[in-house]
Amino acid sequence: MSDVILKVENACKRFGGLQALNDVGLEIKAGEVYGLIGPNGAGKTTFFNVITGLYEPDSGSFALSSKAYRPSSPHRVAQAGIARTFQNIRLFAEMTALENVMVGQHCRTKSSIWGAMLRTRGFKREERQIAIRAHELLDYVGIGELADARAKTLSYGDQRRLEIARALATNPKLLALDEPAAGMNATEKVILRELIDRIRKDGKSVLLIEHDVKLVMGLCDRVTVLDYGKVIAEGTPAMVQRDPKVIEAYLGANHEATVSGGGK
Repeated sequence: MSDVILKVENACKRFGGLQALNDVGLEIKAGEVYGLIGPNGAGKTTFFNVITGLYEPDSGSFALSSKAYRPSSPHRVAQAGIARTFQNIRLFAEMTALENVMVGQHCRTKSSIWGAMLRTRGFKREERQIAIRAHELLDYVGIGELADARAKTLSYGDQRRLEIARALATNPKLLALDEPAAGMNATEKVILRELIDRIRKDGKSVLLIEHDVKLVMGLCDRVTVLDYGKVIAEGTPAMVQRDPKVIEAYLGANHEATVSGGGK
């Protein structure tokens, strides 16, 4: 049985006259944190959005755990087994932290709409199980004591962790994180790194887009670098940092100082 969780080949996406992605691919293995980086306009966000169903690709093949999937909508991609977060936090602000995580589980529920309307015994039992699991996930990301707080009242870092808990609630094969460290202070980034490392150690695969090069190089097992919609490098952080094309396009001449202290 293959240990490849996500395999993308020859993904292409055009917006009018702009070729945003040109035959882009990657392979993410089980239990791996995989980084996707590149300068602004490189195509990494487009590729991320294609993988997670926000944009439909013009062409390409996509497989999750060796089973083909079509990234035609976020809902279908979530059902296939990919959960994502967003650079701009998208929580239900007026709902509690617990309710936000419970919502994340509903793509895996078995109760019918009639069961929900009639509040059958099976529906109530499933809702209790969902609430228990939501409490467990809030504890897992370190904000269990905030279960009853409205999402909008949480600190920025706690909102980020809540969004990760909600994504995990779908029980994904792959957790896709869109710049999770954006806007975080140094302490919050340490907490985030520890959480992502824990998710990896617990067997989940993670795809990470992130501008914090030091975080990426110190956390990821492998990295793909895009530039102008094409892959210019792929490999371990150490390999990527030494690649002349990456240095020229993205890291710059002083990249060694920027990422010093990297490595898991």
